[in-house]
Parts: sequence; C-alpha cells; structure tokens
Amino acid sequence: MHKIGIISDTHGLLRDSVKENLKDCDIILHGGDIKSETDLKKLNSIAKTYIVRGNIDKDWASALPVTLKVRLFGISIFLIHNKKHITEDISDCNVIVYGHSHRYEQEQKGQQLWLNPGSCGPRRFTLPLTMAILHIKDDGSFWIDRINLPAKTANIILPASQKDIKDIILAVMKSTDKGKSVTEIARQNKISEELASQICRLYLTHPGVDADGILNKMALTDSKHQN
Repeated sequence: MHKIGIISDTHGLLRDSVKENLKDCDIILHGGDIKSETDLKKLNSIAKTYIVRGNIDKDWASALPVTLKVRLFGISIFLIHNKKHITEDISDCNVIVYGHSHRYEQEQKGQQLWLNPGSCGPRRFTLPLTMAILHIKDDGSFWIDRINLPAKTANIILPASQKDIKDIILAVMKSTDKGKSVTEIARQNKISEELASQICRLYLTHPGVDADGILNKMALTDSKHQN
C-alpha cells in the first residue's frame, strides 16, 4: 500500500496538522500557491514533493512547472493550479489534481478522478480546511480519503482601536509584498497567525484594496460569524 498526500493553496502557512497527516506519506503533491520556498523545503524534508506553480508563486518559483504529469506507483497523475487553464491532452491520466478555488472537489469523470484538495493554509471566510490522501494498492486500484483539518474559532479578536489595527494591516501588507510567510508576519507584528493569515488573504484576493477596505471586510466577516 502506498500513500500520496495531496494539498494545495497553503499560501505561506504550513500547519502542524498538515505536517502530521503527511508524515507517513511516500509522496506529496501540491497544487500550487505555496508562496514560500521555505515551505517547499519543509515538505521535501517530509517526502519527495511534486508541485506546480500557482498564480501567487512569483520570482523564486519561476522554475516550477505550470503543469506536470507524473507516474507514481502505476498511476498517471496530472497537476495544474487552475483547471480552467488545461490545454493539453490528459486523456491518459488516471487522476487530475488542481487547486485555486480553496474548495474541496472530488468527481469521477469516466475513468478519471478529478480532485481539488481544497486549502489547508489561511482559512478563506467559512470554508473548511481540507487536504486529501491518495491510497494506491499494488494491483493499481486506488481511492481518496478526504481529511478535514481542525480550525481555530472563526472570530478574530482585533486590537483595541481602529488606528492600531490599521497600522498592523499596513505593516502586514508591506511584509506580504516582500514575500514573507504568515508565520514571520505574525511574529514580527506580535499578532496571531490566524489574524495575519486573514489580512494576507484579503490583501492578495482583492487587488488594489487599501487598509480601510481590508478593515471593513474584516468587520463584515466577523459580524457574520457572530450572528
């Protein structure tokens, strides 16, 4: 029996719970938007990691492939970050792995299994944190286990004043532009990783947004979670 850990969209946050689920895997597949070269090295220290480049993987990731076909333990696997960008013939592949949406998807299309493991990095609003394990038997049969990861409470406790949080948001935005990881940003600004990851996500997913815009979106999200 062989185990392949499948993750995506970690966005600079490699959770301990993710590493725990990957520790017994023979191979790791990452669907892109890892953001951090340091996290890629950490994954490779757990098991050999195959990864494709996501839309936020810049500069250092220029050598990463946009698409990748690999044959592992008798199974042909195709990786891409955004499935809408598939242009090549993948009819010979058993499993198609993709990411980008942060939503877990698993669908059998004829003889092919299409899988988005979801996101196990910064949590996007109320979406669950997920990953997957691909089990492959020596006879070539295989199946997927969906892994639901524990998440901290959705509510984010903000600093006492709007000025304080705006200063933090501006600092996080600057650190994000410099390519720093969520863990580094949280430590430097003396905030929780959950708060740092929420600011980073809102900044990256809303091009052109300013500190006030992020603060308003955080307030709206927090209000929904409390209702």
